[in-house]
Amino acid sequence: MKSKAALLRQLFLRPGIIRLVGAHDALGAQLAERAGFDGVWSSGLEISASYGVPDAGILTMSEYLAAAESMADAVNIPIVADCDTGYGNSNNVIHMVRKFEATDIAAVCIEDKLFPKVNSFVPGRQELAPIAEFVGKIVAAKNAQRDPDTMVIARVEALIAGLGQAEALKRAHAYVEAGADAILIHHNTSSAQPIIDFARGWKVNVPLVVVPTTYYTITAKELEDLGIKMVIYANHGLRASINAVLDVYAEILQTQSTASVEKRLAPMKLVFELQGMPQLKRNEEIYLRSGVAPTRAIIPAAGDHLDEYSMKDIAADIPMAMLDVNGKPLLQRQREVLNLSGVRELIAVGGYRREKITVDGIKLLENHLWESTGEMASILVGDIEQKYAGRTLISYSDILFDKDALNRLLSCEEDIVLLVDTSFGSHRHVPHQEVDRRLDLVRLADSEALQARRNMNWGDQSRVLKIGKHIQVPDAHGEFTGLALFSAKGWKLLREVYETSKRRYGDAQFHEAPTFSKASLTDLVQELIDQGHTVSCIQVTSGWMEIHSFEDYKLACKLVAR
Repeated sequence: MKSKAALLRQLFLRPGIIRLVGAHDALGAQLAERAGFDGVWSSGLEISASYGVPDAGILTMSEYLAAAESMADAVNIPIVADCDTGYGNSNNVIHMVRKFEATDIAAVCIEDKLFPKVNSFVPGRQELAPIAEFVGKIVAAKNAQRDPDTMVIARVEALIAGLGQAEALKRAHAYVEAGADAILIHHNTSSAQPIIDFARGWKVNVPLVVVPTTYYTITAKELEDLGIKMVIYANHGLRASINAVLDVYAEILQTQSTASVEKRLAPMKLVFELQGMPQLKRNEEIYLRSGVAPTRAIIPAAGDHLDEYSMKDIAADIPMAMLDVNGKPLLQRQREVLNLSGVRELIAVGGYRREKITVDGIKLLENHLWESTGEMASILVGDIEQKYAGRTLISYSDILFDKDALNRLLSCEEDIVLLVDTSFGSHRHVPHQEVDRRLDLVRLADSEALQARRNMNWGDQSRVLKIGKHIQVPDAHGEFTGLALFSAKGWKLLREVYETSKRRYGDAQFHEAPTFSKASLTDLVQELIDQGHTVSCIQVTSGWMEIHSFEDYKLACKLVAR
């Protein structure tokens, strides 16, 4: 990878004027890069202002260096550092060049004033160093650099000091003889004429740099036509932000809310982008190794549950996910357990009474076709990051589960794993008792070991042969709990089988669904099995419950209250 000094050298060799803008921190540098500037001016004025002190040599070199380094780390465009007078004599300049060069600063700019300097736009004392002294600094700077591409820009302040064109040209020629890579000719009145005159009198094949802070009506094109190679808009970011912030603060105080200013503010999404949050998440997915692999949870919560007779009254105005279970919505209780197990990217897909789903920490999406589609359609609405590199956990919205049961599932490394309760036959869901709907039952490969309904199942895994509501209770080995885990490979396979089945079945019946569009997760799992793919399961006998009747609801409230 090329150094930023090499990039700046390339800019000087290409046709056209180079445009830099001032900044004092990493965020400002990122905004400059995003706006399209060729480079960043690490502005001494802006850095001083950010500390709340005058630009008069008060800060140390280390403080200016830290600011410049943060900018260089944040962007891919070159940084030109405003290094005042070099922070002392020639020995200080040698130290300065080596320090700034080590942080990938492309160029340093030093000015021919006496130390300590006063900002060029402040009226009053503007004393220049003797030519011989400043020539010594330039020679020292060029001898100190280790990267041949690093540039030393000599800033001529003769026009600022009122010494005229002849003195300015004399100094510039001397600095070029000493090895300066470019000349910054500075000026502080509203007329660009002195700069125009200097440029026309400049006959040396060394580039000129200007800072049109006060003579701002001249355009970059006009400067380019004069032979000027670089223009620096040195402090405009700082000045723009001061006005913008003052206006917003005043309006907030006046209106007593932020409502009137929100549209003028940068969205939080942009703030996160500038912070590098998307890259951080990608890095976590690739490199972070913890007890739990990167896992997201998709919670399909679009159905209305009004077909469940005993729940019709209490589920009429809210989705089942928002059912109050001893003071907290069911969905919030899921979120708390998921977070405790390290699953923090949570996506709920609503449909019926979607506006009622209000749980912090969960991204809410909507299946607009929830009335005419099934559970799988809602699940895939939640797959907003279709090339997600981590694992995907599916959690039905009408279940409660504890951390132990969830962690058993999350500890699995297979591509497709279901959490199955093998003690379902001893529950009140037995055939002679009334239930509101049929269960999602499973048949497993190791049926003989399960026939007694009592087994030591710590870590027990098995292969699922059949799943669905059509399985008779005497033939079943367990009940699907509504929790399923897919590796990235397993999730990709699920999506592929979904798409191929969609083309194949169209509006025809699909396993237990009357049409493919009404397909449930268990329908797709059965299709995976039928196509020869392995679907594993983790066996549990406790740690979860499904709420599909009023009796279940009362029991859930009782259990949570313990």
